[in-house]
Amino acid sequence: MKEKIHPKTYNTKVRCHCGFEFDTQSTVGETIEVEICSHCHPFFTGEQKFIDTAGRIDRFRKKYAKFVKEGNK
Repeated sequence: MKEKIHPKTYNTKVRCHCGFEFDTQSTVGETIEVEICSHCHPFFTGEQKFIDTAGRIDRFRKKYAKFVKEGNK
């Protein structure tokens, strides 16, 4: 490998505003502060809600209903 072409990597501590911390490696620096992480994001915590605006899900199901096999309903 060529010398002096690779960026310096740091052992980094990532801190979230919810209080969760974890260690990783990064080229950014030794500490990184984030606003949201996998412990407080609604998608990962199971609190995410699907909002069906203007019947999008119903229109999708109606449009592709002819492609559904009988055993997959």
